[in-house]
Amino acid sequence: MTTRRTFVHSLVGAGLTLPSLRGDALRRLLAAEERAGAGGSGARAGAPDDEAFWSEIQRAFDVDRTMINLNNAGLSPTPAVAMEQMIRDVRFTNELPQEHLLRTLEPRAETVRRELAAEFGCDAEEIALTRNATESNMTMIFGADLARGDEVIITTQNYPRMLSAWHQRERRDGLVLKPVKIPTPVPSDDAYVQAIASAITPRTRVIEVMHLCWMTGYVPPVRRIVDLARPKGIKVFVDGAQAFGHIPFKRDELDCDYYGTSLHKWMHAPVGTGFLYVSRSEIPKLWALFAGEPTQDADIRKFEQIGTHPAANHNAVAAAIMFHRGMGAEDRATALPAGQVGDAPVEVQRPGEDDHADRAGRQRRDRRRIHRRDGSRQARRLAHGAAQDRDDADGQRRIRRSARVTIRVYDGGRN
Repeated sequence: MTTRRTFVHSLVGAGLTLPSLRGDALRRLLAAEERAGAGGSGARAGAPDDEAFWSEIQRAFDVDRTMINLNNAGLSPTPAVAMEQMIRDVRFTNELPQEHLLRTLEPRAETVRRELAAEFGCDAEEIALTRNATESNMTMIFGADLARGDEVIITTQNYPRMLSAWHQRERRDGLVLKPVKIPTPVPSDDAYVQAIASAITPRTRVIEVMHLCWMTGYVPPVRRIVDLARPKGIKVFVDGAQAFGHIPFKRDELDCDYYGTSLHKWMHAPVGTGFLYVSRSEIPKLWALFAGEPTQDADIRKFEQIGTHPAANHNAVAAAIMFHRGMGAEDRATALPAGQVGDAPVEVQRPGEDDHADRAGRQRRDRRRIHRRDGSRQARRLAHGAAQDRDDADGQRRIRRSARVTIRVYDGGRN
């Protein structure tokens, strides 16, 4: 079985075409393993109480150390490796937009599609690249071919934005919404399934269920809901905004035909990234949110016709997937070939960016900007009485135990 250490070493040995991954991010992952292994405690590297491991992982993120963020469910920070990849591609796009965006970067969406399919456990021709879970789920909601009087089962714990979409269809199309009240805490999985089952009638056409509740963290028995609904011809829409990258699972465990999620949460990809899964048999039955050509009726790409794509995000998603796999590789049952992510070579290097001198100069300029920014922040914070010091040569900080830490708790999170 692959471990974090063997996985990361395989990346280094392969010499992947990820300039920034060959730098700080991989160094942090390797350092995390070395420190964890040197502890001698016998604890598994990366366990929740493995401070040596997680302190190194923390340094792979350029986050504000003066505030404790208790909500990554709405928007997670992105590791520097993925953020730098996106910035690099934005600059590359801007140099020659038509050529670089449409002919160089846009085709790489197919590599990302394959990698996401490998993570989710489905065919690459069933994954559409979207901008977030809201876009994915609203494609399901507004794309479902429903008629006046058709019933839709929702729960009182479903995400508010999805409920708003259903209410709009209720007002516009005459659908009948049947909200099922789910108590907190949920008494049991049996109680949850029974509540859904009790709301089903011969007019029920759709059930929308969350894979992981945004309010409580409860994980509903999605597979049981699918098994309940499918024999009756009822579609099950799964809102996976909080689950993908957070809990280990594959598509076959859910056996669902529809699944929407964001990648800017637990996958640590930049804002503006998500995916929609639709099984091959269901693609022709779902209308696209943005109209595609009639020839695309059975093509998963019909759900991506939003106009000009932010193609710089594609490579950033690839980098985020690699970082995600590096942190949790021992949880995967199969080893990944050296030099590959999933079944395809990583294709995330901008053309011509193997000039080490150019890259080193750019990194020096970036570090100077970071230091200037950090210096101005430090001056402002010291003026407010928050004593702090430099942590290491990378410009990271830690707060002295005597320092005042501001804690902000955000309620809820956007899809």
